[in-house]
Amino acid sequence: MPLQFVGGKFTGGSGANTINVIDPATEEVLDTVPAGTAEDAEAALSAARSAFDSWRRTPANTRAHLLHEAASKMRAHKEQIVRLLTLEEGKPVPENDEEFEWLTNTFDYYAELGRHERGRVLPSGEYTQLNMVIKEPYGVALCIIPWNYPLLLMAWKVAPALAAGNTVIIKPSELTPLSTLYIAEHCFDHFPPGVLNVVTGYGKEVAEPLVTHPHVPVIAFTGSLATGQRIASLAAPMMKKLHLELGGKDAFVIADDADPQLAARALAYAGLTNAGQVCTSTERIYLPKGKARQFTEALVAHVSGLKLGPGIDSSTDIGPMIGSTFREKVEAHVAEAVSKGAKVLTGGRRPDYLKKGYFYEPTVITGVDHSMLIMREETFGPVLPLMEYTTFEEAIALTNDCVYGLGACLLTGDPLKAKMFLEEAKAGTVWINDPLTDNYAGPFGGMKLSGGARELGQEGLDEFRETKHVHWEFNTAPKPWWYPYGR
Repeated sequence: MPLQFVGGKFTGGSGANTINVIDPATEEVLDTVPAGTAEDAEAALSAARSAFDSWRRTPANTRAHLLHEAASKMRAHKEQIVRLLTLEEGKPVPENDEEFEWLTNTFDYYAELGRHERGRVLPSGEYTQLNMVIKEPYGVALCIIPWNYPLLLMAWKVAPALAAGNTVIIKPSELTPLSTLYIAEHCFDHFPPGVLNVVTGYGKEVAEPLVTHPHVPVIAFTGSLATGQRIASLAAPMMKKLHLELGGKDAFVIADDADPQLAARALAYAGLTNAGQVCTSTERIYLPKGKARQFTEALVAHVSGLKLGPGIDSSTDIGPMIGSTFREKVEAHVAEAVSKGAKVLTGGRRPDYLKKGYFYEPTVITGVDHSMLIMREETFGPVLPLMEYTTFEEAIALTNDCVYGLGACLLTGDPLKAKMFLEEAKAGTVWINDPLTDNYAGPFGGMKLSGGARELGQEGLDEFRETKHVHWEFNTAPKPWWYPYGR
């Protein structure tokens, strides 16, 4: 059984309970991990606090070297990490190869960015003065990681937090803790004790005691809107720094000049990667009314040819969903849409040829509208709902008719449409002709109920630094405007 990583050592935790980690493709137990307690959370916090003063004073060049070393160790363990990630999370190996590249390159990116600057010098009001802006670490950063990209989204938080000089407590999802614990054992062991800590368990028992603790000043979380709102309500009385990346309901607009075959491949990738379990998955598709049939037929033909199966199988295109409750939500959204007149064109059921695993066939559904759950709430599954629009302006209005604003996609060769869309779409990331592609230097995050956090880029580093203005006067003589007045 993998153990928790606290203060540079592995421990079984203070409680007797454990959590079974399930392979979603087989429903078999892969391993067990400790079900952490508030006492375990306190131990991790004590270790992280003890390490903070030394770590924040560690030269940036030394921190950079340690981050690079972590990335190098990960590359030496790539085969084991990718296999473990595939078994516990479910998505196909090619997708986990991509996640692995993001994991390692993010550590390398922030290793360099972390020693690039610490603030700036301002023009002073007087010759005898110096004005500086200094960016400083907060202290202990609690990083609560989701199950759908357990290593990529860990790296997006942990790497900049460490580069900024914070110490870190990682709380991985109870569904996918194994790959994180493996990395802690083999790739984080060179960090000073307490700088990096991993505590497994459920949110209420492990995360909430840290969220409400006065010595945890910054909380980074990726997950559902409901959980993000709870974290915000618990943290609000202490005015903590919150880094919340929440849900999405991303739209994909197909312009009338797009090629149907190209559109089919782009839509399938954007909506079905990781079985649709991506915060930026395409969950709403808008097709031009005059050409909707061509786009629909091309999409159905393409999706119908995709292979469903275990992620570890090299021929698999789409793996299982992470668990039964998540699949049941997808089924409920599809059923509600059909009850209101929508039509399933392909998929829409559990595959009868796969007896085990949380599989759901990739689904194309048409005849939907914004009264249906499948077009309003986050579905988080392999479903592509199609809706027609008449004008491009209407397509943009439909894109913005949503409480979320994480991402939005457009496929077009028309630069005027592209410019209109990028300026009018209310989303943190706008993809034009290349859906769901990120850039290490480009900030990622949402608007509206998707949260205001930013990961990656300079913005991702600044999320873990607070700003201080220093006004330094070299002339120690009293100022003429000091008291007393008039004398």
